[in-house]
Formats: sequence, C-alpha cells, structure tokens
Amino acid sequence: MYKTVIEQLFQRYIKAFHQKNMADTQTCYQLPCTLHTPDRVVLIESDTVFKREFIDIFTVLSHAEIKRFVALKASFSVLSENLVLACIDWQFIGPKDEVFTDFSAFYHLALSDGQWRIFNVVSQELSQSVALDTAFDIAYNTADADITPYNITQ
Repeated sequence: MYKTVIEQLFQRYIKAFHQKNMADTQTCYQLPCTLHTPDRVVLIESDTVFKREFIDIFTVLSHAEIKRFVALKASFSVLSENLVLACIDWQFIGPKDEVFTDFSAFYHLALSDGQWRIFNVVSQELSQSVALDTAFDIAYNTADADITPYNITQ
C-alpha cells in the first residue's frame, strides 16, 4: 500500500515540478514546511512564501535550461502509520544532456487529510545518500513531457 501511494505522490510532484506548475507543486506540500540545503534553511508558512521560493527555484531551472530530471534511485521507510521518510538521488540534466547538478534529497512525508504530503526536504551532496527499507520508482518521463511555462499568479 505505501509503495503505491508514495510512487503516486512523487510522480505528481515531478510532473508538476517539471512543468513548473506552482499550484500542482504546492498540493504535494503540507504547510508549514521547511526546505534545507547545505547553505540555507527556509521556513514556508504561507502560500505567499511558497510561491516566492518556488518562483526562485523555477527561475534558476529555466535559466539553466534544465530539460529533464533523473531519479537515480529512490527508497523509503515507514516511520509510523502517518509518517514516511524517503530518499531520492536526483540528477538535473541540461540542454546538452550534461548533468547540471546532482544531489540526494530526504523527504519527510505526513499523511494529512487522507493525502501524503511533504513537510520537510533536506538536500545534501550525493555522497550522503542512504538506501532505506523499500525501493520505489518514479515513472514520470520528463523527456517526453510537454513543458508549460509557470504562471506566477497561480
């Protein structure tokens, strides 16, 4: 049961993220939430802050002309009936099929109102990746997807 719903969450997430669809990306998150990178922690307490942060992320990806996202590996562990920890190793691929960046992201997920949502993301160097209890697949193929520009008013 968990594997299917976690795969579905991340399939929705990567599709929304790839299409830079603000509204659909936000449905994958529980607010408030936190985003951690090696150099910064962001507390997202409102729709306004979410939009500001993700406009920044989408702008960087647009300027870098990121064409696709590759999940090198993905796994999760069930922490409790309502909490899951997932780890995904990502590569972001640029316009000449070069690796723009790669990293390992740890997603803390909570079951909220019947939906699994991300409430914390910790991004680290790929060397920090861990294999959790259950491997899973992210089947969304960004290479074949239509890319629609994001709308900052969504």
